[in-house]
Amino acid sequence: MLTKVDIEKYFLAEKQVGLVIFIVGIIALILAVVCYFVLRAPFYKGAAIPLVLIGAIQCFIGFSHYTSSDKSRVRNVYAFDMNPQELKDKELPRVAKALTGIATFKWGAVFLLLAGITLFLLYRSRADQSIWPGLGVALALQAVFMFGAEFVAEKQTKGYHEQLKEFTY
Repeated sequence: MLTKVDIEKYFLAEKQVGLVIFIVGIIALILAVVCYFVLRAPFYKGAAIPLVLIGAIQCFIGFSHYTSSDKSRVRNVYAFDMNPQELKDKELPRVAKALTGIATFKWGAVFLLLAGITLFLLYRSRADQSIWPGLGVALALQAVFMFGAEFVAEKQTKGYHEQLKEFTY
């Protein structure tokens, strides 16, 4: 049975996950700068590419979740008391769409992991092309983190989705 406390917990957890993703994105961007400008070997320059690209995406997604969670929490707690039909009409479809997005991101992370492993294995013994194994390692590591984050988000969102589906007023 859905309660206001459940809504609060869900959005507070979403906010925390957003903060973690944002912090990991910042760390990835810092590592990219260190790899590219300090370490400067081709392997590290290759690693800097996915660190910058995925790190920027992580910063955007993490910051977006972090800043929007409070508004969503307040809106849905208010709807619980004042307009419960809104939870069925708006929140339930939004959460269903979020689950679809999470599944897409999980498959994307699996693809990036496989691509990273493939790049590493294909080019690890080619000294003249050491940018590729570096790119592969960083890509695989970022993919593993993102898969883990999506796994946690999916678990939380599925529980909330089930509560919304069963909600009666």
